[in-house]
Amino acid sequence: MSSHTSEQTDSTDASVPAVIDGGAPEALPLLTEPRDGVPLVIDTPAGLERAAAALAAGTGPAGVDAERASGFRYGQRAFLVQIRREGAGTWLIDPEPFDDLRVIDDALDGVEWILHAASQDLPCLSELGMWPDKLFDTELAARLAGLPRVGLAAVIESQLGFTLAKEHSAADWSKRPLPEPWLRYAALDVEVLAELRDKLSDLLQQDGKLDIALEEFEHIRRTPLAEPRIDPWRRTSGLHQLRDRRQLAAVRQMWLEREDLAQRRDVAPGRLIPDSAIIAAAKAMPSTVPQLLATKGFHGRAAQKEAPRWLKCISEARKLTDLPPLHVPTNAPPPPRIWAEKDPEAAARLQTARPRVAQRAEKLGMPIENLLTPDYLRRISWRPPAEISLESVSAALAELGARPWQIEQVAAIITVAFLDPDPLPSKGQQLSGDTDQGQ
Repeated sequence: MSSHTSEQTDSTDASVPAVIDGGAPEALPLLTEPRDGVPLVIDTPAGLERAAAALAAGTGPAGVDAERASGFRYGQRAFLVQIRREGAGTWLIDPEPFDDLRVIDDALDGVEWILHAASQDLPCLSELGMWPDKLFDTELAARLAGLPRVGLAAVIESQLGFTLAKEHSAADWSKRPLPEPWLRYAALDVEVLAELRDKLSDLLQQDGKLDIALEEFEHIRRTPLAEPRIDPWRRTSGLHQLRDRRQLAAVRQMWLEREDLAQRRDVAPGRLIPDSAIIAAAKAMPSTVPQLLATKGFHGRAAQKEAPRWLKCISEARKLTDLPPLHVPTNAPPPPRIWAEKDPEAAARLQTARPRVAQRAEKLGMPIENLLTPDYLRRISWRPPAEISLESVSAALAELGARPWQIEQVAAIITVAFLDPDPLPSKGQQLSGDTDQGQ
């Protein structure tokens, strides 16, 4: 628990925040101090009630952010929540002493939340009982506006004319007490979100994209959080190197054991042994602790001390009769690089539609992945409607998850491409823009 408790001073001062010269003649001013000073950290029930009362009495939208300890602690929970609202000032809340922050969520009932890259913070805020009734995502707004750089500091630079230091973004926010420079950094992350929101809103309005952005924000807000993955151990980095089911079983046993140990110790799993160590051990399938410790690539903070634990996992994998399959069934299309061989017609559809959708995205001044999720285009190209028409393509896109504005922009383009696809390139040539990556 933080040693800080607070009596927060309300502020209605909306003046420009304090900045200093960045140094070089061409440098933008650097935002260094919150306009109300660095807030103390709320970590008591009384302090939480004060924060809730102040935020409820504030006006306008609320800038919201959360800091995690990814790479240090188990899971993705928030270790600091920052909120700023006009008339209420900035509040820094340590969630660890509390069961949840529902009292803060209630205080912001009906209030628009401003977040930067909302999909990163909403899951951990949800764990605390917090969820917005209305959302404005400044990172997504910047993407839709066609800004070349969409990190918070870069967007503040381009829209507000000063810069923001980001030196503590990867810090261990589970540290207690949090150092004052970290608290200053955390407060600054929400310091100008309201001003930034207004600038981006004006920019989107000028480009005729504000309604699109609002539709996207609402889509994020209404989309349920992702369900836990089936067989999450299959996400182990380097798993593709294994071609033996018993080796896969060893990976599964070690991954599950590492997960259990990491959760009990509240430490990031990779800080015990990295994925690469699990893969190395599964490849070697050693029979003794000395053999395991001598395995090239087997390392980590808990490699030697917990070696008997990892060896037991490998031994259990040796005895299993019900081995995991090498591959799991999926309804996803195969990698586009092999489409020309497996289904030339599908390859021609994708080859024709993709650059045309990219052209529309360029005309709209936004990344193609924001105009249409690349996976949606691959899926409809691989398995198109039985009868190709504007109506059937629109319905198929909607079923995949495309929003109405996206369908309005691309359905006709895709329909025409599917009805009259360009011929495939000669054998050996790769599909234009072919990649196995996508969203």
